[in-house]
Amino acid sequence: MATPMTYEQVLSKLTALCARGEHCLQDMRTKMERWQIDADTQGRVLDYLVTERYIDEERYARFFINDKVKYNKWGKRKIVQALYMKKIPEEVYAPLLKDVEEEDYERTLLPLLVAKAKTVKGDSNYEKRMKLVRYALQRGFSYEQAQRCMEKIEIFDE
Repeated sequence: MATPMTYEQVLSKLTALCARGEHCLQDMRTKMERWQIDADTQGRVLDYLVTERYIDEERYARFFINDKVKYNKWGKRKIVQALYMKKIPEEVYAPLLKDVEEEDYERTLLPLLVAKAKTVKGDSNYEKRMKLVRYALQRGFSYEQAQRCMEKIEIFDE
């Protein structure tokens, strides 16, 4: 069995990790649990990381939301679910999500649907449209957003 890490070793590893990129409290808790760090040491380390602003949940959520919309092409619902899983409080991320314009989501969804429409198969146009709507819902977009985007593209012969 490996020798347990000291407070200083844990702190050193996590501050280095936080200096390289944004992380949330839950990420750090998970790491320390994997390293089998006792609860007292975990608390002290997390307090230090928050106090010294290595970890800032609002800053993390801002970057997370931006990256998921822009690069992962996720909708609002999928982002909310991911933030919930990371135990980010709703009062932290809710105002940040309001800053994302509805048009940004639709600008993200439209090319996804156009690309997906080229590969979707179905016996009728209705079936193909429903598969595209389901695809949009799986990516976290609302039904209304999917419908608006479907109206903008003409992909099936009527």
